[in-house]
Amino acid sequence: VQLQASGGGLVQAGGSLRLSCTASGTISNINRMAWYRQAPEKSRELVATIASGGATSYADSVKGRFTIFRDNAKVYLQMNSLKPEDTAVYYCHVLRGITVWWGRGTLVTVSS
Repeated sequence: VQLQASGGGLVQAGGSLRLSCTASGTISNINRMAWYRQAPEKSRELVATIASGGATSYADSVKGRFTIFRDNAKVYLQMNSLKPEDTAVYYCHVLRGITVWWGRGTLVTVSS
């Protein structure tokens, strides 16, 4: 599986961005797709997940503002009401069985 993420950029606080990630290769039997992020000098953290059946989960810090959704081989992260603390490199992630894949990050910068 190869992952290609896009959609990052610079946005003012309160604004919105939509990240997308396209999975290519053998994409059958994917258990979960997710978005992680890593802010400068911080550890990578889980932002949102979507399971194969459609169940979603979110970090407390983004609940009510971010929405993860999937369309076959693509996973999206709709980010609304962005805050400066959302500034980070965002990574898409795929889990199939015990194997994981990471996409290259896409930078999101939120100015105050």
